[in-house]
Formats: sequence, C-alpha cells, structure tokens
Amino acid sequence: METVGLGLHFEELPMGRQFKTIGRTITESDIVNFINCTGMTEVLFIDLEYLEKHSDIRGRVAPGALGYTIAEGLLVQSTMQHTGLAFLNMELDVRAPVFAGDTIHVECEVIESRLTSKGTRGLVRTRNKIINQNGQVVIEYTPLRMIKCRDVD
Repeated sequence: METVGLGLHFEELPMGRQFKTIGRTITESDIVNFINCTGMTEVLFIDLEYLEKHSDIRGRVAPGALGYTIAEGLLVQSTMQHTGLAFLNMELDVRAPVFAGDTIHVECEVIESRLTSKGTRGLVRTRNKIINQNGQVVIEYTPLRMIKCRDVD
C-alpha cells in the first residue's frame, strides 16, 4: 500500500522547480505559546498598551521567528518526511510584520541543486517566500538542506 505525505527526493528538486504550501492562520494562542516557550518576552510581543502608545506597529504582532518556524512546519509536513537529512545554512530577511489573524503560506523555488560526493544525497537550496493573505512577502529565506536520493534497487 502506498504511503502518502512522504517528502521529495533530491531527484524531484531540480534547479528552477517551484511549489507552494497550504496556508495557515497565525492565532493569538500561537503567539502566546511561542513567547512562553522561547522566553521572547519583548514588550512588542507582550504589552499591547506599550504598542499603542510607543510603537508604529498596530495589532498583535508575532515574532519573526514564529513566522519562520510555522513556515518550516508547513514545509516539513509537505516536502521532507523521510527525505530531509539535515538543515545546513540559511540567510533570512524579515520584510514585514506578521500579526495574529494573518494567514501565511510558503512559495519555494529551487535555486541550487547538486549531488554530494557520496552520491546518495544532494544539497538543495531554495528561496522561500512567506506570503500573507494580502500577497505581501513578509519573510524571505534561503535554506540549504541535505536531501536523500531515491533508493536504487
């Protein structure tokens, strides 16, 4: 019987391939749980009165790290089960805030893809754009991952 939900193998990630994830709405609970779990008790994330009086940000803002980690969760669920071997490097740019109530998804493009010397795995770098419900890119990052090749019989 076929198992669904497995990740993409190296051979399925050639240069130029593009895909996107499903969306996920960021909730107030997501923000509170993330802040409590990580200890990111920055006033921007825990004090709405401070935001109202002293900040240009209006609304319940999420840490950029929360937006990034939810995006990674969407990608793990859809592209890396049983095939992702290692997260090696990335550059990350936060371009706009993510707020409670925003729905984000990830659009990916493979920008680097090469076999390792071992030949049973490859290195794949993608350009990942986290996009909100208004079509705005809120975070962009370029992870380099080690990905399993298909098993050769």
